Amino acid sequence: MSFNKIAVIGLGKVGRLAATLLHEGGFEVTGVDAQLPVGGVPFQTRTGDIADPAFVRELLGSVEAVLSCLPYHLNIGLARAAHAAGIHYFDLTEDVPTTNFIIDLSKTARGLMAPQCGLAPGFVGIVGASLADGFDRCRSIRMRVGALPQNPTGLLGYAFNWSPEGVVNEYLNDCEVIEGGIRKLVSPMEWLETIYVEGVKLEAFTTSGGLGTMCDTLLGKVENLDYKTMRYPGHMDLMNFFFHELLMRDKRKLAGEILTDAKPPVDDDVVYVHVAAEGTGNGRLHRKEFVRAYYPIEISGERRTAIAWTTSASVVAVIEMVRDGLLPSTGFLHQEHIPLDMFLSTPTGSLFKQGSARRA
Repeated sequence: MSFNKIAVIGLGKVGRLAATLLHEGGFEVTGVDAQLPVGGVPFQTRTGDIADPAFVRELLGSVEAVLSCLPYHLNIGLARAAHAAGIHYFDLTEDVPTTNFIIDLSKTARGLMAPQCGLAPGFVGIVGASLADGFDRCRSIRMRVGALPQNPTGLLGYAFNWSPEGVVNEYLNDCEVIEGGIRKLVSPMEWLETIYVEGVKLEAFTTSGGLGTMCDTLLGKVENLDYKTMRYPGHMDLMNFFFHELLMRDKRKLAGEILTDAKPPVDDDVVYVHVAAEGTGNGRLHRKEFVRAYYPIEISGERRTAIAWTTSASVVAVIEMVRDGLLPSTGFLHQEHIPLDMFLSTPTGSLFKQGSARRA
């Protein structure tokens, strides 16, 4: 079911860039926010209150798809409205309960329900499943992602270029893994390891949500599966102190406010991706790796941060594939079912081919 009219709700850095990429890709885009971005944008815009059911019904009745770039806690209401309108639904959430709700909705959906279309979950799941494909027996898939300042300062070595709500949840919610063929929940900010990308020393530790639905899909097919966040060394111990010894885990909203105030966003960021799969093929044990460092690039005459363009490009590439009939048009979309080669061949997905290109 081809479509062309799409609403993008939430016009922060990610939403505005996603709407721009969709517009340039031939979509008829309506960008929606309570307060419109400063400066001109090439697509149509509207203001409105997403908490107003009448406004949402009217908006979704005039489009064929909706992309939510809203905080995760607003996605359930929007997904329910998209389901009622019979249109395609896309979002960037890493929140597991939100995704589980959307999975249930998808059983009776007239359109496609596609949450978790960002960087992680999203792109890294596509990469991980692709690396594992072709093994006779897959021993492990290990996925690590870090969105970091290029020039870190202070003990944390961090900047909140992503939603503080999302980061706090990732650090505090239980993490799904497959270990020894058994699906488990493990604590966040554990299983510490050292990783090098482009000679940069990083630490990686468990965080919630990055696997998306991969545990459901790959249970019984892969022996070990996990996702970790990468940070500069020393970060995990300090965050454990902040959340657990100071009991900020019981004050999540305040924790996010404190951290964002202490470590505001930066323009010179970098996204590190390290995905590896191990298994046997033709009787031989083999390891495949996808390792990249993504830097800010110029898109549509404007410099875009690494986290903004990698997140936006991930979801837009998926939307392009759905429009072109390359992916299902109804039901639930598992990111790990998307072929990596097909993803990279889309106009927007091709941006990921420039991995390790230096800063614009």
